[in-house]
Amino acid sequence: ASVEYTSHTRLVLRKSLQRGVVLSTGSLLVYEAHKLISGFAEVHASFKVEDVIEQADYLYGSGETEKLYRLLVQHKNSDDAELLWRLARSSRDLAQLGSTSAEEKKQLTYDSLEYAKKALEKNESNSAAHKWYGICLSDVGDYEGIKTKIGNAIIIKEHFQRAIELNPKDATTIHLIGIWCYSFAEMPWYQRKIAATLFATPPTSTFQEALRYFHMAEEADPNFYSKNLLFLGKTYLKLNNKKMALLWLSKAKEYPAQTEEDKQVQKEALELLNSI
Repeated sequence: ASVEYTSHTRLVLRKSLQRGVVLSTGSLLVYEAHKLISGFAEVHASFKVEDVIEQADYLYGSGETEKLYRLLVQHKNSDDAELLWRLARSSRDLAQLGSTSAEEKKQLTYDSLEYAKKALEKNESNSAAHKWYGICLSDVGDYEGIKTKIGNAIIIKEHFQRAIELNPKDATTIHLIGIWCYSFAEMPWYQRKIAATLFATPPTSTFQEALRYFHMAEEADPNFYSKNLLFLGKTYLKLNNKKMALLWLSKAKEYPAQTEEDKQVQKEALELLNSI
């Protein structure tokens, strides 16, 4: 055994010397032990990531926003894109809570963009990472002014489109492109002037285009999101189709409210129905 170890040491030492690194035999032993432990740690970590993701998805499904954030933020230095985009989403969800202070909300909004950006750096082919990068970049625009928000618009849409390329059945991302189209279709004149200074060809859209995406989202996953129902109603109102607007706004109003956003949707749907 000692002969084997000595020959192995010589081999490692020779390789080290070739790289211009001189190590004592003691250092070599430590180095070899470190490599062995690192190997075990990597295997252990890969199991751990799966466990964390499973736990995170359970908490997300249960609406445990704060617990989910506490779980995931421990892994903010992870190299796993699946963990990182979930942390981006979780940070954003925490920022959206009514109990979160304005200062914390701003910090969480910027943090969520960093996590989404890191997720993309780790895996460019991750659909959810593209989706959440687009969402978080849009959120940050709320703090940086209308010029930045409009300036980021094309980048945001490109990330949503890339997300759909990677996952064509993702109803939420299809809905988000609908929202993007709706925002540009109803953009006020002063914002259009800003857009004209930022782009040679400013981004534009129509309510018809927005409607197409909202319907595509509904086809991909019927009744998946109260806000998609609301925006189908709102878009039909913009197109002066009151009959279809009533249909979709009624669906939005009757949607079972599970989140704070669902409650807001119900409220807005009711107000619009009363105004028709």
